[in-house]
Amino acid sequence: MHTRAPWRGDTRRLLLARGLRAFGDGFVSLLLPAYLLELGWTPFQVGLVATATLLGSGLLTLAAGLLGQRLGHRRLLLAATALMVATGLGVASLSSFWPLMLVAFVGTLNPSGGDTSVFLPAEHALLAQGAQGKARTAAFARYSLVGSLSAAVGALAAALPALLARHGELAPRTTLQGMFLLYALLGLVVAFLYRGLRTPAGDGPQAGQPAGLGPSRRRVYLLSALFSLDAFGGGFVVQSLLALWLYQRFGLSLEAAASIFFWTGVLTACSYLVAARIADRIGLVRTMVYTHLPSSLCLIALPFCTGLGWAIGLLLVRSALSQMDVPTRSSYVMAIVTPAERSAAASVTAVPRSLAATASPALAGYLLGVSSFGWPLVVGGALKIVYDLLLLAMFRRVHPPEELRE
Repeated sequence: MHTRAPWRGDTRRLLLARGLRAFGDGFVSLLLPAYLLELGWTPFQVGLVATATLLGSGLLTLAAGLLGQRLGHRRLLLAATALMVATGLGVASLSSFWPLMLVAFVGTLNPSGGDTSVFLPAEHALLAQGAQGKARTAAFARYSLVGSLSAAVGALAAALPALLARHGELAPRTTLQGMFLLYALLGLVVAFLYRGLRTPAGDGPQAGQPAGLGPSRRRVYLLSALFSLDAFGGGFVVQSLLALWLYQRFGLSLEAAASIFFWTGVLTACSYLVAARIADRIGLVRTMVYTHLPSSLCLIALPFCTGLGWAIGLLLVRSALSQMDVPTRSSYVMAIVTPAERSAAASVTAVPRSLAATASPALAGYLLGVSSFGWPLVVGGALKIVYDLLLLAMFRRVHPPEELRE
């Protein structure tokens, strides 16, 4: 009884911190391209910034996962929040290309709107320690639900700069800079939440305890290779570039984009709860694949839409399906490794989602600069379909413990 109550408090803190971070990521993913265009940058340069953020985030996430068990998850989370504060302040105060590229590389900017960040390995490891079996999948579903709902509200908040500029006396650039200062403030609040964590015994510096992978190494590396392919495809359609395509193709305003991405975020959040139920019936791997495939087909169909209404419809359908693999994937990785390997496994499987995607945003930006048709969406969707088929072929017989007992 005495060990569970503190852990439930830790879970609440983790969920609240995830929500605040996702709120910031939600408006940053839409405002970042708008801010860079306001500075006079080209679509290719916007893509380069997205590439820099993913590359830097991947390297930081790898280091955090490998050192998490040795140094302590709480300590790493606090260091990450300090970086989040510095990132917001840096973007708000800089306007030149190379300084902003440096901030993008070493900071916590997230152009995807999802959680591909340095916070992920520690939070995943702590969540997995607090739940087992199907309760673990439900915990990750709640974690993802909170993140997506908060990101949706954050996307809606992206309309604030345009509203303030229209009805006030502030310049558009000033209002955009104010939102990045808000991002820094969110980092301070998240740090306060992490300081109150009472993590389970065994979290913290321990002499002689291995920090990396052990018996599950081969399995985790194979998953990482597959996730690399998915991430490379996803890099063509990160939310910042998807918003840029909508701006170019349909002349969409920032307020309209904020509304669209709010509703896609709400649908994504609802899909997490459905994903947990589907996984109970057909298993984690099949849930990942059977929901991901149709969403990729929607992505390929998007550029062929002749009107904004059809494009919005496909975006909504895709958002209801494309992220069902997020909680199931996280739960699956935590289930097929030993508890001591969880922090490293979370990092080694998450890092490719940043590193492998580093080239594709720049390529997508180049393609969008050449044509507004939407070739990045076609390429990204096709790569994701290949990933789905390979994942099903290689892992359909690798079951987590709770599925073997049934």
